[in-house]
Amino acid sequence: MAYTPFNLEGKVALVTGGNRGIGFGFAQALYDAGAAVAIWGSNEKNNHEAVEKLGSGAKAWTVNVADEKQVAEAMVDVVSHFGRIDSVFANAGIGGGAESFAEFPTETYRRVLSVNLDGVFFTLREAAKHMIERAKAGDPGGSLVGLASLAAIEGAAKNEAYAATKGAVVSMIKSIAVEHARYGIRANSILPGWIATDMTQGAQDSTAFAEKVIPRVPMRRWGEPKDFGGIAVYLTSDCSSYHSGDSFVIDGGYSIF
Repeated sequence: MAYTPFNLEGKVALVTGGNRGIGFGFAQALYDAGAAVAIWGSNEKNNHEAVEKLGSGAKAWTVNVADEKQVAEAMVDVVSHFGRIDSVFANAGIGGGAESFAEFPTETYRRVLSVNLDGVFFTLREAAKHMIERAKAGDPGGSLVGLASLAAIEGAAKNEAYAATKGAVVSMIKSIAVEHARYGIRANSILPGWIATDMTQGAQDSTAFAEKVIPRVPMRRWGEPKDFGGIAVYLTSDCSSYHSGDSFVIDGGYSIF
């Protein structure tokens, strides 16, 4: 029999913020590998366009992950529609910096935390409920993934709120991994570097950034959403069934150069 470890037929993946950027990079690869894909996004137009690009095995829900009630209800809807969830990528996030830490607005701080930390917490908690229930019924397994950032491990000046959320995601994932291993559930985080998405458009448009930062990336280019497809397929596949509590840095070598 042929060895097809990355064939995801029969698996269901949920990607929050999956209608564009890194999230859509996840969704596209998962779909192409055979998985059914659920996309959560707060923009209905972007959701529709993402599903149109994927195909009939994909469905989108309009969800604000900062809203605990919406997350819980949407998770039930996804399970009802697809019958199960095998992997969850808590990817939805926003930026939000300030002129300086000393002048950092409390409103910005709380808004960033509500999406980047509360949203990840709510999403993974509700997914864990489903996976634990399934494991107790004799069907163990599942993959929970939190999107962090290099900001979790490097100093991100003027972005203290964003950095705080991403560092917290790494720690949260480790706790989830230890607690849920008995159910066959693994949990890992992904730390992207400089990736060309809507969130980094300002830096992409900056001549100074292009001249001073991108040349420091050993691969000498911006990362792209499609660069995250492989890790999504791996973490959803059975190949990663013993890989848990890890942090995957995907930055073209930037953080070690």
